[in-house]
Amino acid sequence: MSYKFTKWLILIVPTLVVGVWEVVRHQFLMPYVSMELGNVLTPILLFAVSITLLYRWFAYLERMQEELQRERALKVRLEQREQLARELHDGIAQSLFLLSVKVDRAERQQPASNGAYDWNELRKTIHEVNRYVREAISDLRIPSNVKEGETDETSMSALVRRIAAEQQLTLRLDWQLEETHWLPKAKMELLSCVREAVVNAAKHAGVQDIEITSGGDHRDFVLKIIDHGCGFAPEDAVNQGRYGLRIMRERANEMGWGLLVASQSGGTTIEIRRGGGCDEGSGTGR
Repeated sequence: MSYKFTKWLILIVPTLVVGVWEVVRHQFLMPYVSMELGNVLTPILLFAVSITLLYRWFAYLERMQEELQRERALKVRLEQREQLARELHDGIAQSLFLLSVKVDRAERQQPASNGAYDWNELRKTIHEVNRYVREAISDLRIPSNVKEGETDETSMSALVRRIAAEQQLTLRLDWQLEETHWLPKAKMELLSCVREAVVNAAKHAGVQDIEITSGGDHRDFVLKIIDHGCGFAPEDAVNQGRYGLRIMRERANEMGWGLLVASQSGGTTIEIRRGGGCDEGSGTGR
């Protein structure tokens, strides 16, 4: 039923019920039902209709209102993300590009000497910052309105492949996660965690390939990101100012997921889980 049709039912049905009851009472039930008894039965009948029908319809209207409010709030958040992505692209990203051009020009204009400034180090720093900004833009613009029947280009598995390709990693993907019924926010948070794990593996673990497996549905799932790199110690990661896993943990906690990090020499496994008695794992940040 539509919202408008439900409102009309709430308005019309009590009137019709009382009208039909009065006609039947006066035409057919007068020999059996006195006027006083009929007057008592009328509000009782109206109350019964309110309990059995109107209560359900009002509850239905409330659910529709709540869904509408959630959709509006989600739309506002997505519009804010898109606006922030545009501002990052038009502001910081363009400024970094201009800065890299100026660095190249300054390097060419400076005469070569033994005490020359290390332009390569500065250029590398600019490149790293530019990469982080563009990854943030990509995260903000992750498609979230995937509908059943659309092409696979906007599915989570396709976006995971794109994330690995951006880091120039060979991906071994076993994606058994059912992608229907996922909320847009849950999709974006899960993909952001995957991106953070993949970027960390490419940058810190020194790997050329990565393995990602998943299974379950939106209510009960397990996702693992596995690399066979050098591994790390959580305390060293904190001392070096790397907060990637801390950000992942905050995302997982916000969504009610469990995050388990297992790392040793020879590889790291990051597991994100919901359902099945998931517990938050150890590890501080990388």
